[in-house]
Amino acid sequence: MRVGIAADHGGFGLKEDLLARLRAAGHEVVDFGAHRLDSSDDYPDFVIPLARAVAAGKVERGVAVCGSGVGASVCANKIPGVRASMINDHFSARQGVEDDHMNIICLGGRTVGPSLAWDNVEAFLAAEFSQAERHLRRLAKVASLEKDE
Repeated sequence: MRVGIAADHGGFGLKEDLLARLRAAGHEVVDFGAHRLDSSDDYPDFVIPLARAVAAGKVERGVAVCGSGVGASVCANKIPGVRASMINDHFSARQGVEDDHMNIICLGGRTVGPSLAWDNVEAFLAAEFSQAERHLRRLAKVASLEKDE
């Protein structure tokens, strides 16, 4: 799978760990940065290009990491076509894709360790959207919000 990944200074260490694991698992990974640890960087500078790439289909799914995962989630969801969520457990990582067609997983570099983060990313990438009518109906209602400006 072609996966995008992005992080600020708060998620930099976890991003580097996940980047290596993704590549070792055979995924093609596009690294949107940060490419070096800089305590003054801002997550939107990395998450917005990732989210735009996901929305445009340039990458199939995205992994966004900041200190808590919250800022990355808030930021990514401002891009039309993105369905991002902060995930801290295996069930939600899978269910978010199956039911809600989540396309970006957001993680906290200061809140989850590399083993749990990797388990969640693996579940996220392995899951497939169910295409169930009730989920399609709900997502259409959510997508209509992007057009109501």
